[in-house]
Amino acid sequence: MNYLFPLMAVLIWSVNTVVSKQAATSIHPAEIGFLRWLVAAVLLTPMLLPGVIRNWKSIRPQLPRILVLGMLGMVIYQTLAYFAAGFTTATHMGIILCLSPLMVLAISVGVLGQPLTWGGALGSLIALAGVVHVVTNGEPQVLFAQGFNRGDVLMIVAALAYAIYNILLKRWRMSPAIPTFQLLYLQMLVAVVAQLPVYLASEKTGINADNWALVAFAGTMASIAAPALWMTAVSRLGPNRSSIFFNLTPISTAIVASLWLDEHLHAYHWVGGALTIAGVVLAEKWITPLSRTRKATGSSMAARPGNMDTP
Repeated sequence: MNYLFPLMAVLIWSVNTVVSKQAATSIHPAEIGFLRWLVAAVLLTPMLLPGVIRNWKSIRPQLPRILVLGMLGMVIYQTLAYFAAGFTTATHMGIILCLSPLMVLAISVGVLGQPLTWGGALGSLIALAGVVHVVTNGEPQVLFAQGFNRGDVLMIVAALAYAIYNILLKRWRMSPAIPTFQLLYLQMLVAVVAQLPVYLASEKTGINADNWALVAFAGTMASIAAPALWMTAVSRLGPNRSSIFFNLTPISTAIVASLWLDEHLHAYHWVGGALTIAGVVLAEKWITPLSRTRKATGSSMAARPGNMDTP
């Protein structure tokens, strides 16, 4: 029964990727980006605002960090994904997003000094090969002549923003006095305020018969229900076991896109998607540090103090 929580969260996020793609032809990206968080914030305000007011003394010192988290996770990541949907497929978006855990690993190793593992090294290469295979339609050689599709590039930057968001969320370790839902709600408010000027300056499609359901789904299921399901999964299964289910996102997104948008799945999608997922799983599961091998062979590098430090 507990496994239904992460499965449902992943399914909702996969559907939302397809919603983002469909929204590209029915509403301006800046418009749905703003309305999504406005809907979520309005629905949650009666339940969460009183608690935020009572808890203000604990929240106030954390406001700069909450601002950064809201900008990364709610504004930059989500807005870029909506703009990317106008230039690439939902299937591509789902597979590229799977790079985010590997970006977390790369930043942790390259910037924060976390020791590199065998799984991280080999898994990153395998996953990157998978993504390249997908975005080049199974012909990696064209990358040198044409480069990446604009939408794929935007999605890669979005995945990077989400990776940094997750790193900061873990390292900053917000005060236990701030409940998770209050933290999520405050980030929604950051998104509403930050995107209001962009919304006012952008083209207006308006809510109509073609897009109201898309905005409603993004503002309720993707913004409220999915995070609630995921947080429940983490509390019951733990972060490591829950993260395994996140790797199903490319598969579920591809299936939903093929059924809903009639996006045809080709051999390069299956090959590239399988490589990407395999690389991510390998990076998560094979955690033998490279330095351990060096130490076993008497390498002087492993003997240096602090070589095995974690962030």
